[in-house]
Amino acid sequence: MTTATLTTKGQITIPKEIRERLMLHTGDKLDFTLTESGDVLLKPVTRHVDEVFGRLGKSGQAPLTPAEMDAAIQRRMAETGA
Repeated sequence: MTTATLTTKGQITIPKEIRERLMLHTGDKLDFTLTESGDVLLKPVTRHVDEVFGRLGKSGQAPLTPAEMDAAIQRRMAETGA
C-alpha cells in the first residue's frame, strides 16, 4: 500500500509509482468516486492522443487533426463513464 499526507490546504502529492502506473502528467484531471462501502476510486479523466494512436482510424475515413482526436476521445470517455 502506498500512502500520502494531506496538507493543511487539503492537498496531497500522488506518489510517483501511482503517477507512473496511471500515466499521469502535469495538468491531467482526476475523477474521485466514493463507493457505497466508503472506498475512494481514483481514475484519470484526461487521455492524450499518443496513448490511443491508431485506434480511431476507419477505412475510408479522412485523417483527423490532434484536436479532433482529443475531442473524440473525450466524447467516448464521457459516453462510457471512463
